[in-house]
Amino acid sequence: MSRPQHFGWFFSRGFGPQGWGRAHYEWNYDWTKPDLYQQSTRALEQAGLDLIIIEDALSLGSPQTLDLRVRQAYGGPKHDPLMLTPYLFNATSKIGITPTINPMSYAPYTAARQLATLAHLSGDRFGINLVTDVGSSRHFGLDPLDHNGAYDRAQEWLEVVRRLWHSWGADSLVADPETHQFANGDTMDAFDHQGKFYRAAGPLNALPFSDHDPVIVSPGGSPRGLAFAGEQSDVQLAAAPLNVASIRAYRNKIHSAARDQGRDAKDIRILFVFIPEVVSSVEEAERIVTASREPSEAVLRDIAIGQSSDLETDLISLDLDRRVDRALFGDHVSEGSLRRLLGKYDDFTDASLRDLLTQKAAKRRIGQDSGTVGTAEEIADFVAELGDEADNDGFIFNGDLHPVTIHRTLGELVPVLRRRGLLRDTLSSGGLRQNLFDF
Repeated sequence: MSRPQHFGWFFSRGFGPQGWGRAHYEWNYDWTKPDLYQQSTRALEQAGLDLIIIEDALSLGSPQTLDLRVRQAYGGPKHDPLMLTPYLFNATSKIGITPTINPMSYAPYTAARQLATLAHLSGDRFGINLVTDVGSSRHFGLDPLDHNGAYDRAQEWLEVVRRLWHSWGADSLVADPETHQFANGDTMDAFDHQGKFYRAAGPLNALPFSDHDPVIVSPGGSPRGLAFAGEQSDVQLAAAPLNVASIRAYRNKIHSAARDQGRDAKDIRILFVFIPEVVSSVEEAERIVTASREPSEAVLRDIAIGQSSDLETDLISLDLDRRVDRALFGDHVSEGSLRRLLGKYDDFTDASLRDLLTQKAAKRRIGQDSGTVGTAEEIADFVAELGDEADNDGFIFNGDLHPVTIHRTLGELVPVLRRRGLLRDTLSSGGLRQNLFDF
C-alpha cells in the first residue's frame, strides 16, 4: 500500500458564475448565494480533502479588453472570496478554507485583524492564498510595480501582518478572574513600522493565536515566487509537468529555497495542480484522446475565447488558418503566457492559430506527457507512482465549486484512492495546519 498524500480543491473561477457556459449551469443554482458553495464544500469535506483554495482577481482587465474578460465570464465578475469564507466554515467542521488575498487591497492592520478573527471563529481552519498583482494598481490609486516589486510589497506586508499577530507577548493574556486582570499591556509590542510600502503601528487589538499563525499558501512559479515560497509559505501551489523528473526538480527548488532561509524542507507542502478526466474504461479513454486530436470548430472557438480572456488579446476574430502576429500581444502579456500558448512551437511564425489551438485541445492518456485521461484505477496508479518515486506531497484538483464538477471529478476516484491508502478516510478536528502536517 502506498503512503497517503494530501489533496485540495482550487476553486478556479473564484466567487463568480459557477457552471456558466456548461450544461450544469441549468441546475439553476444562484451563484451569488452561499448555498451552492456550502453544498459543494460539504462534499469536499466528506471526500477527505484538506483544503479549498478560492481564486480571485481584483480587476476585469484593461479598459480596452473588458469585453474579452466578461464575454464568457472567464475573467469576471468575481465577488470577494473573503466574504464567502464564513459561510463555508458554518457549513462544515474540519476542512480548511483559504481565500485569495492580495496585499495591494488590504492594509496590514486591517488584514491582521480580520484574518485573526477568522482563524479564531473557524477553529484554526483558516488560511490565505497570498498573491501578487501588477495590473490592478489603478483601482486602488497606486502606481504599478514590476514583478519583483510586487513581491517586495508582499514580503513587507506579510512581515508586518505577522508582527501584528505576535504583538501580544507570551504573558500578555492573563485572564485571571481572581485578580480581575484580563491582559498585561506592558508586555505588548507597540511597534511603529515605517517601510517602503506600508506604515503601521502595533499592537493589534485582536487576540493572539494559541499555537501558530494561519496557513500561508502561495502560487508563484517565477524565481522570485519560488524564493518567496521557500521563506514564507506553508503550502506551495505548484504548476509543472506531471512526471517524476519534473516534480523532483520542482520540489528541489522549493526545498533549497527553504533551507536558504533556515527552514526545514518538511515545513512546506508542495501540491501540484491536477485536472484528471475520469472515465469508465480504457476503451473510452482511448476514444476521447483520439477524438481530441481533430477538434471541431466549436471546440477551437471555446479555447480561443478562454485564451483571449487570459491573454487579454482578441484571438476570436482572427483567421484560424493564418499565423498570429507577435505584435498583437501587448506589454501586459508575459513571456511565460506566450510560451504556454506556443507550446511545442518555437515561434509564432512556425504555426497557424489553428495549430496553436489544436494542440491546446489535444488530450493525452494519464501518465503520458502530463496526460490526464484515465480510469480511476489508472489515475490512482499515477498518484501512487508520483508519491513513491518523486516523494510528492499531493495534488490540488482544479474546477468550479459546483456539485456536478466535484462529483464528475471525484465520484469514482475517491473510493479507489482510499482503498489504495492514498487518501485519508476522514479529516482531524485539529485545524488546517494539523491536517496538512499530520503525515
